[in-house]
Amino acid sequence: MQHTIVMTGASRGIGRIAAERILRQSPDVHLLVVARGSSGAPLAAELREGGHAVSHVEADLGSLESVRSAATEIRDRLERGDLPPLRGFVGDAGMQYTNALTEGPDGLESTFTVNVLANHVFVRLLEDRFVSPARIVITVSDTHFGDFRHNLGMVPGPAWRSPDALARTGAFPKPDTATGGRTAYSTSKLAAVYLVHEYARHLPAGIDAVAYNPGFVPGTDLARNAGPVSRFAMRRILPAMTLTPFATTRSAAGGYLADLVLGTPQAQTGSYVDRGRVALSSEESYDPQRERELWDADERFTAAHGA
Repeated sequence: MQHTIVMTGASRGIGRIAAERILRQSPDVHLLVVARGSSGAPLAAELREGGHAVSHVEADLGSLESVRSAATEIRDRLERGDLPPLRGFVGDAGMQYTNALTEGPDGLESTFTVNVLANHVFVRLLEDRFVSPARIVITVSDTHFGDFRHNLGMVPGPAWRSPDALARTGAFPKPDTATGGRTAYSTSKLAAVYLVHEYARHLPAGIDAVAYNPGFVPGTDLARNAGPVSRFAMRRILPAMTLTPFATTRSAAGGYLADLVLGTPQAQTGSYVDRGRVALSSEESYDPQRERELWDADERFTAAHGA
């Protein structure tokens, strides 16, 4: 039976690889890609080659109003029957800035907006449109562990504060530096794990939410806002690490993501999937009080945008 999967982050990196693999492996999927500006139409056309069912909706994930508009359009298309039943959402898009001072149009810090709040708007506005069995997959990062084993000293560990502070610029020491931006990134990924735990509690039975960790994947455009030296290292030098156990190739990471979206491996709602296996996330990531506080704050932040 044909069904819809909504996906952010399909335009590049592991998301693009995952999108192509989902379409190859599951001919019943109608993939609806969320893309910024005019990039959506050519992306959908490229993915549609070979006879696949692909459409797009425009959204700037750094603007909650834009995300709300996109989610509302998807709801309307589902209700009109223009799309087959919704059985998946993939929040793969992510952003890392060179500082912790970048503010979006909502007055909120942009890392937190893109990596946490945008997914929350989509999930909350679409949750009553899902048809069981459905799976929500949110891409996280092992930088949330904060230790050398998981980030090789390249990204500072998370520095948790109240969600009201995290959603504003300047939440971390040296906010005008790359260190501040990377701390915002790892902290946002810890927040995403917390939200997956909350989705497992709040969503109806049959709608599962899982966190996906691709590992360190050099060669993607995640660091596209970094300086020229960092960009060169990520694209030309660090990919050699995929020959070691410390990094994952884009192809492998995209394949793991596609498999997870399509139901392999089996993972209970609330699970953390490290590449192709269910695993434990960091000890810090299991904190019901923080999870509740984040849920309540996200509900407030997104309330003005219909979520």
